[in-house]
Amino acid sequence: MPLFLTPEAGEPHVVFTKRRGDLRRHAGEISFPGGRRDPEDADLAETALREAEEEIGLPRQEVSLLWELPATSTFVTNYLIHPFVGRIPAGLAWRLSENEVEQVLELGVPALRSGRTRTRLTRRGISFQTDAYLVEGHLIWGATARILEHLLARLNDADLDSAISPATGA
Repeated sequence: MPLFLTPEAGEPHVVFTKRRGDLRRHAGEISFPGGRRDPEDADLAETALREAEEEIGLPRQEVSLLWELPATSTFVTNYLIHPFVGRIPAGLAWRLSENEVEQVLELGVPALRSGRTRTRLTRRGISFQTDAYLVEGHLIWGATARILEHLLARLNDADLDSAISPATGA
């Protein structure tokens, strides 16, 4: 679930997590907060809010959902990710899930846009080229990069203004 911050300077940021390096899957990778739907979740938006609260301590009531991005699949694990975009206030104190999250990253949209690159990676002995984003020394690739690409494409000037402006009556 990509989330916007509304910092004092007015530049929107996207919230990512850096997964713990000792995890069995996707260790040390940059991702969005999220996870599997629980039976008690009313819908996938509720799943996204619950997972963000569990992983980084984001209070659900602080999120104003804006839109859903296209579902994105993972190649290796064959998951189908349903990303949601929300606006949150700046300056929240993150509470990290000790089992999953090493760090929360707040990366500015302009830096993300300019950080798009193509890179060569080696995973499980296989070398390949992939689209990625390199921002502040953090490499974003795979499904996270594909979701980010959808997000940045959606953020034309009108959407960007509505994303960082406080909600009216919501």
